[in-house]
Parts: sequence; C-alpha cells; structure tokens
Amino acid sequence: MPSYQFIKQLIRPMFFRLYCSIFLIAIGVVPYVQSQTSVVTYHYDNARTGQNVNENLLTPANVNKGSFGFRFSQPVDGYIVGQPLYLSNVATPNGGTHNVVYVATLHDSVYAFDADTNTGSNAAPLWYVNFTNPAAGITTASGAYLPCYDVTQYPEAGVVGTPVIDPVSGTLYVVAKTNENGVVYHRLHALDVTNGSEKFSAPIAIGGSFISQTGTRIPFVSLHAMNRPGLLLNNGILYIGFGSNGCNDSAHGWVLAYNATTLMPEGIYNTSPDKGVASIWHTGAGLAADSEGYIYGSTGEGDLTANLGGQDFGSAVLKFAQGNGTLSEADYFSPYNQAILSADDLDLSSSGVVVLPDQPGSFPHLLVASGKQGTVYLLNRDNLGQYNPVMDSQIVQELPKAVGAMFSTPLYWNNRVYFSGNAHPIVAYTLNNGLLQSPPVQSTTQPGGHAPVLSSNGTNNGVLWVIEGKVLSAFNALTLQALYNTGQAGTRDALPPQPHFSTEMVVGGKVYVGTQTNLMVYGLLPSVSNVSGGNQTGTVASQLPVPLQVQLIDPYSKQSVPGEAVTFSDGGKGGTFGTPTVVTDSNGLASTTYTFGKVARTVTITASNPNAVPTTFTETGSPAPLKWLVVSTGAKQSTPVTTSFPAPIVTKAADIYGNGIPGVVVSYSDGGIGGTFSSSQVTTDSTGKASTIYTTSSKAQTLSITASAPGSSGIKISETAVAGPPAVATAASGNNQTVSTDTILPSALTVYVADQYGNPVSGASVSFSDGGAGGTFSSTPVLTGMNGQATTSYSTPSTTGPITITAVMGTLSTTFSETAQ
Repeated sequence: MPSYQFIKQLIRPMFFRLYCSIFLIAIGVVPYVQSQTSVVTYHYDNARTGQNVNENLLTPANVNKGSFGFRFSQPVDGYIVGQPLYLSNVATPNGGTHNVVYVATLHDSVYAFDADTNTGSNAAPLWYVNFTNPAAGITTASGAYLPCYDVTQYPEAGVVGTPVIDPVSGTLYVVAKTNENGVVYHRLHALDVTNGSEKFSAPIAIGGSFISQTGTRIPFVSLHAMNRPGLLLNNGILYIGFGSNGCNDSAHGWVLAYNATTLMPEGIYNTSPDKGVASIWHTGAGLAADSEGYIYGSTGEGDLTANLGGQDFGSAVLKFAQGNGTLSEADYFSPYNQAILSADDLDLSSSGVVVLPDQPGSFPHLLVASGKQGTVYLLNRDNLGQYNPVMDSQIVQELPKAVGAMFSTPLYWNNRVYFSGNAHPIVAYTLNNGLLQSPPVQSTTQPGGHAPVLSSNGTNNGVLWVIEGKVLSAFNALTLQALYNTGQAGTRDALPPQPHFSTEMVVGGKVYVGTQTNLMVYGLLPSVSNVSGGNQTGTVASQLPVPLQVQLIDPYSKQSVPGEAVTFSDGGKGGTFGTPTVVTDSNGLASTTYTFGKVARTVTITASNPNAVPTTFTETGSPAPLKWLVVSTGAKQSTPVTTSFPAPIVTKAADIYGNGIPGVVVSYSDGGIGGTFSSSQVTTDSTGKASTIYTTSSKAQTLSITASAPGSSGIKISETAVAGPPAVATAASGNNQTVSTDTILPSALTVYVADQYGNPVSGASVSFSDGGAGGTFSSTPVLTGMNGQATTSYSTPSTTGPITITAVMGTLSTTFSETAQ
C-alpha cells in the first residue's frame, strides 16, 4: 500500500494547486460556492452537499398548494434516472437564448429543453441526441445484455448516471451503455451544450484493465457494470464510478478517470481485484471531491483484505488520490462489522458520501457516510481510520442505526446534516464543534425516500425537497414541518411514477423531476390579478357599472399569460355573469359583467384558473327603493293599561325583494288615544329594522298603531290594552228587594268590578254569601264578564226577616240588603 503522505506530496505541486483553484472557481464547483444560475453536477457541488443557496424565489411562505404546483412537462423516450442539470442564458443554433435543462434517459438519449416553458417553439426539445442506431445493430442494453434487470426494474440501461457539465468549455459529459451487435459498451460522450454535437473526438469507449498486486490483469467488462454514480469533474479530470447491474455476478467496483479535454485515460481503479464485487452504487450520487483534490466514494458488499495487505475494499469508504496519470487509494475506512454488512447485503454504498465544510474542533476536515443499516459515520478526511475489528472508536463519531436505511445521500445546509432514511422520519442533526448533536433537533413524521435537496437564499428561507413513493414533498428546512406535496392538489400536481433513485433539482424558482415518461416541472403558479371592477356598490338585480377585469401574470417573467381560461364565480350567491369563463387575450386580460342577485349583501367574487393563484373582488349589493313596511316582531300583544308591551314593536323597511333598507325614518302613531312611544320616529338599522316601545294609556281597549315612512303606505299594528288589577267592587243591581220566603229575588244580584281607572275587570272571581240565613244562590263564585259584572240569582230562606248578602272579591267586598216576609 502506498504511503498516504507520499501521495499527498505527489499531487500538491504549487502550479497544480493553483490550476485547481482557478479551474474550480471558473466552473462553479468549489465546495459550498455555487453558481447563481447553473447546476452542473449531481447534488449541486462536488462536495455533494445538495444545497442551492442562491434560490431567491421559493420560500416557506409561498411553497404551498395555493401558490405552488405543476407548471409543465416534457415527454421523453425512457426513464430519467440521473438528476437534471441546468444552464442559464445558453445561445442555441435555432435562435435565441434559453435557460436550459438537460436530462438523459435509459433509452440512451439526451434532451435539452427550455427550462421555463413548453409553449410555442419550446414545445420541442432545443436539441436531442440518441446514441443508438438499430439499423447498424446498436441498441440499448436490455434483456440478456442487462443482467439483474429485475433488481432495479430498469427495462434498459442506456444513460443511468447523472451527466456533468463544464460550463467553461460548454461541454456536457455523459456515459451511455449500448449493445453493439451483441457486445456491450460504455462510451463517454462530450456534447456541445448548445447543440448536442460531439466534441473532443468523442465518443470514446470506456475500458482498460487493472493490474493487481499479484500481477493479475482484471479487464473492465461493460456487460457486468453499471454507471449508477453521477459523473464527477474535478481539476480537469472526469471520474466515472461503476458497480454491478444490481446483482453480484462477475462485477467489480470501478473508478475510471479521463482527461476532460483530450479524453485520454488518467487512471483506473478496481475496488476488489481479488474477490470481486465491492460495487460503487451511491444510489445515483456522484463521487465526491474536497478542495485538495481528493476523491471519495463508498463500496457495497464484498471482502475486506486491505487490512491484511490485500486490495479488496468491500463495505468501505475510500479516499482516492490523482497524480501523474494514475488513480490510487490514499486512505479508507471500513466498519468493524464489515463482514456482517457484506453478508447481509447491508450496503455501505447505498448512500452517497458528503464532504462537509471545515469545522471547528479537533477534526476540521470531515466526511459523512451512511448505508442500508442506517448508521451514520462521521469521518476525519485527514485519517479515515481504516479498520478496527472490535469497534469503530478510531473515527470521529458513529450514530448506530440512527437514521433508517439510507437509499439516498445526506444533505448539508446551515450547519446541519439532514438524512432521509427509507420508511424513517427525515431528521436534521446540528453540527457543534465538529460533532453531530444527538438526538436530532427536528424530525418529521413523514418517511424519507430519495435523496433530498435544499433551496435557500443563503441561510434564509430554507426549503427541503424530497421524493418518497410517487410524491414530491417540501418541508421548512428549519422546522421540518410539511409545506407542500404533489398529492395535495389532486390530479393537478400528480407525479407520474419515478424510476429508482431519481433525484429532483431545484433552481431558478422551479423544481425539475425526472419520471419514467416525462420531465415534470413544478414552480410558482401564475397569479390572477385584479385590474378593475373591485369594491363597487350596486342595487340588487342590477348590473355593476364597471366590468370585472383581471390579468394573468407569470411570477417568473412578470409577463402576461394569454390563452388561459379564467372562471368567475360568486360562490352560489345568485348573481349572474355576462360570461362566466373567459379566455385571456393577448395581453393576458379577461373581463366579464356581473349582475347581482335579489339578496342585498356583500358578495365575494373569485376569478380563478386551475393552474394559477386566484384573486377575489368584493362587491356590495344594496337594496332597491322602499316598497313597503312589514311587521317584524311585536304585533298582537296584550298588556295592562299604563304599562309597556312586553316586546318592542319592530318594523322592517323592505324593498320589492324583501331586503331590509337601512336609514329609513319610520313614524309611529296610536291615533291620539293617549299612549306613548319610547320614540315615535326611528331610523332603520343596517338590517332595515326600526324598533320602539309602546306604553298604553289608562283606557282598556283594542288599539291600532300605525307605522309609516316616506314612500310607503304604512301598516296597522293591532294591540290590546286590558284593565289593570281590581280596585273597586260595587253592587250594581239587585239591592233592597223584599219577597216572600222560599222565593227567588226578582232581580239578580250583580256586582261590578273595575280597576283604578274605572275600566271593567273581567275574569275576577266573586263569591256570594248570606251569612248562614239559609237562602240559596244559583251560582257562587261567579266570574266577571267583559263588562266587569258578576251576576247570580238568590232564593230566600223559609224564615222571615232581613238578609244581608256579602259579595267578596279578594280584599274587595260589597253588600246587598234583602227582606224575606
């Protein structure tokens, strides 16, 4: 094994370090320093942090189902497994400058689409290339030429790994797998980003051999290899990682290096020359690089012999050094339970590795790795730790089985490391003095899935994006609270099935997702904005004087959007529109008239488009002119004289449709019979009602109260004033009669009961008694009638003499003097 220090010295000449710095800055892939307008490699940078910190459009406030969703899609000819890439302001041969999104498919195709729209001439790709030629026997690798296809469920394996772009030379590098008349090849293509033409004498066949320590030559065999990791461009060298097709046949893990300009080989490395396997998978993540030019990757199951002087690195994290046309292992780490991981298919390489920015503490240069077991390994890049068969105490930190099975790459942002473990909550660990703080400071209940990415404006407005199942979700990066997912808006935002390990890209306010059939683009929805017609007042059943007009505005270009249907609705409030659905004109304008229904009220009118943020108008329908007064409450009441009715008399001023009219002066009168009103003139309230309290006069009677208002014929309200409590009881008739014994008095005995004002009191109970004289009454007690009188007949006793008859009603009484002879 070569000396680590020797290799470091080998690749560190001053001129080389100067070249590295200039080149990295030029292409925007220095770790943690990103281009504001381009995404040229997997997970945004060569450190694979997954953070786009130059996103100034998408925020936790506007990423929601109301203002964010599906924008458009582009069909493709096969699965998009690799992450989309993006360049801004690309001049294309067909004319014009475009922001361009690049995708590659398993059908050996590369597409360049306008990144902002699929309308007009942009409905077609800006350019498209395919690396097959069936007429010449060149097809994608499939069937017998794609071993283990059932593991990944890939029907073919054309372009799997994410390409990489050199924006300085304007070159997109892509590795394509083809079956050429029964022989499987991997070829490196170098495409002009403006038109898709080949550059630098590309394509070249990828190949070569690795010579083991024993002198055995192990050839690279494309049939048994898959370029699942994304490509890495670092210091002018392209690094291409390989593993098996998905099963452990005659496969090895490989890293091949090529000069990005000459396409000449710059090194080849086999991770397991003796026993095989040790695939580099990374579930799509590219090999990582640090600022010193070292390359990092991890391997899947396989034997570990490096600790015994061998060259096999199964279940390991590897550090590679590049120098003088060679690629060599400079350091490694393998967990203490490496044999168990390999035997149980708990691949360390199911997760990509991430180079962290320099940290305070004893170990400033850190690397994060994980795998199917869900254990987090925090490694010192200056000394990865190699292998300890007892425990992993030699590394900086280990969190055993902490994050769930990782089929994704960790994410770094704002001094936090995020993990999206399979069927496990997404978690975020804070870094403190170079260590991950456990337990995680945030956790969601939604399980993770594919590799997450993060968009932010520096350290503000962080949004974490992840695909799980058939759903793209967004979370507040600080709280990990859910903001949006493609299932919230139903079919509008539905995401078609994705292939295994597809990774979304967020740039320029849009999210790009590769699926099995399309490139899906999500972003801020256009907005329907008010132009005129808002806040009007009109009479019910009449048309608003000014039409309602809106304009559909794109949030990115700030330009109007023509040809889109805008639907106006008052939510069932009974109004009518001249045209309820209007297509925006060339200026993005849509207008319609509105006629109120028959109910006077404030109406909210919504103008909406299924793919836009709606707007609302607030309109007020006022009542028609006064038509009549109606009694609302308080009619047909009864109360004693000189008292108030128990309920107020409430009158409603109404138009022809029954709407209450405010501000109408209602006058009340009892026709001069002597009663009083709390107010004889009352102005109707906002509901059109006027209320007064009436106090009766001292006369018991049926009375009629008149309510009138200008423009109305008025109404009569019937009420009743009844007598007060009994105050007087007198003998009205039948007094001082003389008859024979056992004879009925010729005149009946009548008692009159009245209140204090002389109003007859009805219903009063009057009891008659002759004090035991022995006479009889036809009835006792007797109730007074409406005239206040209670009447009974009396038959004298059988004995002669004077008789005193007493009539009693409560505390009141009167007497009759009669004689029997």
